[in-house]
Amino acid sequence: MATIPPPTEPTSVKGAAAPAAPAAQGARTDLPVQGMTCAACVRRVERALRAAPGVQEAAVNLVTQRATVTYDAQATTPAALARAIVDAGYEVPGTPDAPEAAAAADRPRPAPRQAAEERAAAMDAAEQEEQRALRRDVAIAVLLTAPLLVVAMSHGAIPALDGPAGRWISLALATVVVLGPGRRFFRLAWGALRHRAADMNTLVSLGTGAAWLYSTAAVAAPGLFPHAAHGHTPPVYFEAAAAIVTFVLIGKLLETRARRRLADAVRGLVALQPRTARRVRGDAVDEVPAAALAPGDLVLARPGERIATDGEVVRGASAVDESMLTGESMPVDKTAGAAVLGGTLNQSGALTFRVTKTGADTALARIVEAVEQAQGSRAPIARLADVVSGIFVPVVLGVASLTLVGWLAVDPTAGGLATAIERFVAVLVIACPCALGLATPAAVAVGTGRGAELGVLVKGGAALEAASRVDTVLLDKTGTLTSGRPELTDVVAVEGRGEAELLGLVAAAEHESEHPVARAIVEGARGRGIAVAPASAFRAEIGHGIEARVAGRLVRAGNAAWLQRAGVATDALEAAAERLAAQGRTPSFVAVDGQLAGLVAVADRPTEEARRAVAALRQLGVEVAMVTGDRAGAARAVAEELGIRDVFAEVRPEDKARIVREQRAAGRRVAMVGDGINDAPALASADVGVALGSGTDIAVAAADVALLRGGIARLPTALALARATLRTIRQNLFWAFVYNVIGIPIAAGLLYPLTGWLLSPVLASAAMSLSSVSVLGNSLRLRAFGRRMNDRDRGRTKAS
Repeated sequence: MATIPPPTEPTSVKGAAAPAAPAAQGARTDLPVQGMTCAACVRRVERALRAAPGVQEAAVNLVTQRATVTYDAQATTPAALARAIVDAGYEVPGTPDAPEAAAAADRPRPAPRQAAEERAAAMDAAEQEEQRALRRDVAIAVLLTAPLLVVAMSHGAIPALDGPAGRWISLALATVVVLGPGRRFFRLAWGALRHRAADMNTLVSLGTGAAWLYSTAAVAAPGLFPHAAHGHTPPVYFEAAAAIVTFVLIGKLLETRARRRLADAVRGLVALQPRTARRVRGDAVDEVPAAALAPGDLVLARPGERIATDGEVVRGASAVDESMLTGESMPVDKTAGAAVLGGTLNQSGALTFRVTKTGADTALARIVEAVEQAQGSRAPIARLADVVSGIFVPVVLGVASLTLVGWLAVDPTAGGLATAIERFVAVLVIACPCALGLATPAAVAVGTGRGAELGVLVKGGAALEAASRVDTVLLDKTGTLTSGRPELTDVVAVEGRGEAELLGLVAAAEHESEHPVARAIVEGARGRGIAVAPASAFRAEIGHGIEARVAGRLVRAGNAAWLQRAGVATDALEAAAERLAAQGRTPSFVAVDGQLAGLVAVADRPTEEARRAVAALRQLGVEVAMVTGDRAGAARAVAEELGIRDVFAEVRPEDKARIVREQRAAGRRVAMVGDGINDAPALASADVGVALGSGTDIAVAAADVALLRGGIARLPTALALARATLRTIRQNLFWAFVYNVIGIPIAAGLLYPLTGWLLSPVLASAAMSLSSVSVLGNSLRLRAFGRRMNDRDRGRTKAS
C-alpha cells in the first residue's frame, strides 16, 4: 500500500469550484412541444426559438418532446416563445395567453409537486389526446388497408376484383386512408414547406402523394398513358400509398407509448412530496395544501409523516430519515435550528419548523428539475448524428429525384414510368431520419430515468458519456466509505469493575434512547450475550448524554462536560479517550452513582457495501484510491480493510483538486467521490464529480453524478449504467446508420443489376416504421438494468 504524504505547499484552485455562472439576466422555462417527428423538426424548433427576441439559449429534445429555453425576461415571455414554436408549425399544449403569462411571472413559483405536475400535465393531456387520435386513425387505416392489400395481391384469384371494379374500389379505399388518417403528414409537411424546411413528414407526404396521384390518374384518366388504347392498363400503387400511411401511424403510436414510460422516474420523485401540511397559527393547527405554504409559515410534522417543504426547526426533537434525498442511511437528529428538507420522513418525534423555501427552490424540486434536464440533454457522441440529420432530408430528396430520373432514362416507356415512380416512392419512405434523431436522446432519457430509480442522479448525456470512460476513482473516506451506523468497538472499565458489568449498565441506560450511538451500544451488548435490564427515570440531553436508573443505580453516560456537570472527574480516562479518538472512534464516559466507571467507544466502520463496491470497481477495470484529511495511520487502517492500495492522507480540502489534476495529467479519466461541500474544488476538477450522502443542494448543483440512495454501493452501479447507456447509444447509432446506408440503395434499385433485389414501397414503409420503434425498444431495455443483475454480475460488466 502506498501512502502519499500531504502536499508541502497548498496549490491554489481558484476558480476550480466556482459555480457555473447563472444566467442572472435570464429566466428559464420548459415548454411542451407537440408534432415533432424527427431530428429535422428539432432543428427547426431550435432555430425558431433562437431567432426570437431575448432568447439566450434553446435546447429541444425529441424524446421528451420538450423545449428548454433561457431568455431575457425583460425582452420576451413564455407565451411569446410558445407563439414562436406555433409559428414554426408545431403545437404547444396548455400555452397561456400573453396576459396570463405576464401575470404568472409576478406570482411565486409553485410547489415542487405542483410545478412538476403542471409541467407534465399539459404534455400528458396532449399525449393522451394524441394517442386517442392515433388509435382512431390506426384503426381506420388498418380496417381499410387490409382489404386494399387483398385486392392488390389477388392477381385474378378473385374475378370480381380483377378489372375496373377492383381498381375503383382500390381508389376509394386508398383515398379515405391517404386523405383521412394520412392528412396529418400532409399538414405537417405543408407547415415545414412554409418555413422552407423539410422533414420526415415531407418524405412520407411525397411518397404517399406520388403513389396516390399516379394511381388515381391511371384509374380516372388511363388515356393519358401510352398504350392504354391497346388494352394495356397502367399499374396502380394504391396499396403502397395506404400501407405507407398505416405502417408509419403504427410506428408513431408505439413511439408515443414508449415516450410515456420515460417519465416514470420523475413521477416517482414527485410522489415524495406530500399533498397536505399541518400549518400552525397560534394555538390552531389546520391541514392545508402543501402548495399553499409560504416562507415564514410554521408547520407541524408528526412522527411518521413526510416533511412538507424545506424549513428550519423551531420546536421539538426528532430523527428524520433523509435517505431518499441524500443517501444518508442513518436518520439525522433534528433539534431547534436544524434544517429539514421537503419529502423526507419524520420518524421519532414531533417537529415544528418554519418554512424557508417553497416551490421550485426546494431541494426536492431541484432534484426533479435536474432529472428532467438530464433526460433532455445531449451526449457529445450524438454530434455526428446531429450533423447528418441536418442534411438528411434534402439528400434523400435528391437521391429520390435522381432515382426517378435514372429509371426513366433506362426505360422511358409507360412501364418504365411506373417502375421509376415505384422506386421514387420506395426511396422516400424507407429513409428514416427518425431513427437517427431518436438514437441518442432515447438512450439518455431511459438511462438517466433508470438511474434516478436506482438512486443515481446523472446530470445529462455529457456526464453519462464521461462516466462511461472513468478508469480511476478517488474516494473521500469520511462519510463515503464508512457506514453511517456506529458500532461498538471498545469497552474500558476502571480498575475493580468488569467490562461486562459496565457494558450491561450502559446498555440498559441507553435502551430508551433513539440516538444512533445508543442503538450501537445496545446492539453491541446484545451481540456479546449481555442481557439488557430495564431502566427508569430516563433523561436525555441531545448533544451531551443520557441519565437513567438501572437496578437502583444512577448511570450517567456522555461527553466529559456532561459528567463534569454532575461533579464527576474524567481525568483518569482522558488519555484512553484521546487514543480512541485518534483512531477515529467516538468515546463516551460512564459514571455510576457519581463515580467514574469507564468509557465505551463506537466507530463508524467501513461498510461491507464499501468493500464490495471497491471490489466491483476493480472488476470494472477501475483503479481506486483514497483521498482523506485524516491522519495517515487511521487512513491506512480503513484502506487495509477495504483493499485500497493508494492512500493520499492528511490532505487539505483545497489540495484535493491538485491531486485530481495530477491524475488527469497522467492520462487517467478521473471520478472524484465526496460530500460535495469541502470536496467541491476536487469535484469540479475531475472528469466526473460524484457526490453522495451529503447536502442535496450540492449534490444537485455541484456534481455531475449524485448518489442519492445506497451510498458508495451505488457507485459501481452508476459507472456500469453509464457504460450500458453509451453502449446502447452506439448500438442505436450503428443500426440507424446501417439501416439507411443499406436500405436507401436497395430501395433505389442500385443492387438490381447484380442481385435482382427490389424493395416495394409497402415493405419500405414497414421497415421505416420498425427502425424507429427498434431504436426506442433497444433503449427501453435499459429499464431492466440492475433488476436481473446482482453486484457480481455488474462487476463483470465491461466497457464497450
